[in-house]
Amino acid sequence: MSSSRSAPSVQDLSRGQARWLRWRVGMATAAFVLPASLLMFDLHWRLGFDAWKIAHFILFVVLFSLVAFGSSQALVGFWQRRRYGAADPLRVLNTLPPDADQTPLPPNASTAIVMPICNEDPERVFLGLRAIYESIAEAGELDRFEFFILSDSSDPNRWVEEEALWVRLTKELDARGRIFYRKRRVNTNKKAGNMADFCRRWGSRHQYMVVLDADSIMAGSTIVTLVRLMEANPRTGIIQTIPRLVRGETLFARLQQFASRLYGSVFAAGLNTWQLGNGNYWGHNAIIRTAPFIEHCSLPDLPGNEPFGGRILSHDYVEAALMRRGGWAVWLATDLAGSYEEGPANLIDYAKRDRRWLQGNLQHAWLVAARGLHGANRLHLLLGIMAFLASPLWLAFLVLSTVIAFRQQATGLSVLPGASVFPTWNLTFATQGILLFAGTMGLLFLPKLLALLDLRRHPDEWRAFGGGARLLGGVVLETIAFTLIAPVLMLFHSKFIAKVLGGQGVQWIAQRRGQDGEPEWREVILTHVAHTGIGIAWFVVAWWIQPALAWWLSPVLAGLVFSIPVSLITGKVELGRRIRARGWFVVPEETAPPRVLTRVDTMVAQQAETIAPPHPELAENFGLLQAVLDPYVNAVHLSLLRAGKVTPAHADARFAPLRERLLHEGPDALSAVEKRSLLQHADSVLALHRELWSCTEAELAPWWRLAVRQYNLLPPPPVSSLRRGFAAAAA
Repeated sequence: MSSSRSAPSVQDLSRGQARWLRWRVGMATAAFVLPASLLMFDLHWRLGFDAWKIAHFILFVVLFSLVAFGSSQALVGFWQRRRYGAADPLRVLNTLPPDADQTPLPPNASTAIVMPICNEDPERVFLGLRAIYESIAEAGELDRFEFFILSDSSDPNRWVEEEALWVRLTKELDARGRIFYRKRRVNTNKKAGNMADFCRRWGSRHQYMVVLDADSIMAGSTIVTLVRLMEANPRTGIIQTIPRLVRGETLFARLQQFASRLYGSVFAAGLNTWQLGNGNYWGHNAIIRTAPFIEHCSLPDLPGNEPFGGRILSHDYVEAALMRRGGWAVWLATDLAGSYEEGPANLIDYAKRDRRWLQGNLQHAWLVAARGLHGANRLHLLLGIMAFLASPLWLAFLVLSTVIAFRQQATGLSVLPGASVFPTWNLTFATQGILLFAGTMGLLFLPKLLALLDLRRHPDEWRAFGGGARLLGGVVLETIAFTLIAPVLMLFHSKFIAKVLGGQGVQWIAQRRGQDGEPEWREVILTHVAHTGIGIAWFVVAWWIQPALAWWLSPVLAGLVFSIPVSLITGKVELGRRIRARGWFVVPEETAPPRVLTRVDTMVAQQAETIAPPHPELAENFGLLQAVLDPYVNAVHLSLLRAGKVTPAHADARFAPLRERLLHEGPDALSAVEKRSLLQHADSVLALHRELWSCTEAELAPWWRLAVRQYNLLPPPPVSSLRRGFAAAAA
């Protein structure tokens, strides 16, 4: 291939060319793994193989292969970027004609912007969606797009606020008939079921859909470019962007976005080199051709019950594989800017997110050998499994290392290695050990070095990362931080896998982000006290066996011993802000923020200034309060319920006692399920509003008396504090 090709068709690659591109990664991986495996084999050979050492050797080969594959991918990506730059013939972006951005989208390129949400911060969700809407309007292509908020929120307060904010958004943007909101009554099959429900109801109206997460932000020009790419590649079913982590407030979030932004380019280029049109789908920040998605991507039920059977949780990998099996390409838009998301704010929330993903990825074991899947998709599924299975394997490797050292020490004999199985090597036992250690460390640091070399060729980006000392110092500090964090995640993942094997499923927990992501010290201590105990006990045992073993394990054990302070410190918002102010761990999106991100930050700041928080005693049930107390919010909620299926009238006998308890005893007298049931019953919503305003103060629970007093403190005509925020924002 030559860089002189101006607009190559990446989908016209011959099978031979595609096979060669994939073999490059495979051969590089083998070149790393083979000598390391021979060295480890020879070390055990010289001391005498037994069952413990055979297991140790097998674990080493598996774990080293995973590291080598990642480094090989970065190496191939670095080479591809260095050789071709922006003219890389494997970039799907290069399928666009030079004047593509001057041509309006065709009338039939109708696209749905779809955002499934579940118990997320409603204000942040709708501010992000507003920024996307306005950015598309600035791109001049708004007529081709419709927006859908698909709620699976089980928290009744979140649900009510979503409805009120939807009405506000459509009114302020004059977007009636363009922004739609739907709340499912039954949250079957989580996000995958939510998307399936959308496809059944509205899929035939749109040729494409751009799927977002609740924390997604995308520039309008990026979304328009995705549509143009679909138009230019009629046999492509999915184009996945690479979302960049942004808006990190805590030190932990800043470390994530710094590392992913710095190292991501070479990894993405390498990934694209071997997967080509057999790419993966990550569930959000991607465009999908709707008709083939509906035809081919219906998810099967797995044999048995949860956690391994039943509904597929990690649906995105499977949908990409099914799309490819149906004959449609799936591409990764490696260098398409303007796609963003927010990451977990602290270590504990990061682990909770992994807990959700882990069960879904383990389910993919059923599908790795499924008929008709492309080899690259099978590899994606396998790598997704190994991303979590590697943790207990790593733990087992370290435990075996300790056991082998103990068995050797218990003999009371000196270590007298025998002859090498490869006599021509002429290496001492100590030299072999040093080579293994150096090779492992080199392989771990190779992607970081390649990323820095790649970045050095782009002076503007180099400076945007802080340049010189701050950039290199950031790499060192980030490496130290994640060296301490990695062992904690190892124990988290191992525990989660044990729970899955024990039959414990997973529940969806909304992710905390931004300023709300700072962990509580009590939660940190309770979560990490076991990690600390394991680290101390393991170090004592290792020192008792042999001090050299304790020092060899110390990088791992230090992360466990200091897990409580590391989790607390990295989760601090104020520390993250101070570090950013001093220019550390900055990314280009902060040095020169894109307009769509600036818009979100501005609106978030304005919201904090104009919307007063509710009274502390009312905050927990503030959405319920508004639905019952405020005429405007009550009418909005009631109108959406009336649009759906009405509960039979005879059911009122069940709801009347709940209404009476709610008004006379307060919200704490009802469970979350009972509150949600009342809010789903249209007659109860109307009756509660009328009864509340008809009751005397003495008849109401103290909680409602406070709510009415707070409501009446607002200037006439009476409005809720949420609506007061609407009025202030509109003004």
